[in-house]
Amino acid sequence: MSSNVVNQVAYLRTTREFPEEIHQLAVEINKAYVDTADAVNSRTISIFPTTRPAINGENWFITANRRQQGFRQIYPFTAAGNITHGINVANIYGFTKIYGTFTDGTNWYPLPYVDVIAANNQVSIYVNNTNIVITQGAGAPPAITKGLVVLEWISLP
Repeated sequence: MSSNVVNQVAYLRTTREFPEEIHQLAVEINKAYVDTADAVNSRTISIFPTTRPAINGENWFITANRRQQGFRQIYPFTAAGNITHGINVANIYGFTKIYGTFTDGTNWYPLPYVDVIAANNQVSIYVNNTNIVITQGAGAPPAITKGLVVLEWISLP
């Protein structure tokens, strides 16, 4: 494997020679454990909580090549409007993903929803310092009966 790739830590060797001498064996087992823990912790974690943020397994290296941890939280909703997110945006680097889905009871739509025929039928989403804001266009956008918003963000270094 090349030593010039950024993600070499997340991969585990498929073979490993363990020495018979007990001290060397202990050293090699400790290395194997660290390699395994690093690889497991570097994956995307499939936890989507509503009550508090979860580490999502993403590691970002934006500021001075220092690791910044990624977080995720979901927010259920039943109508357009404001959803308080409870994130202190002064304590994060920024949002990396803002997405979701909603239903009108029959069909499911992505957030944001783009109507290719009439721009005023769209449903938009954005985040400000205190709220997730979901806005329906002034035309005839799909009715919202329920949905989920997913926010993902990066910690400060």
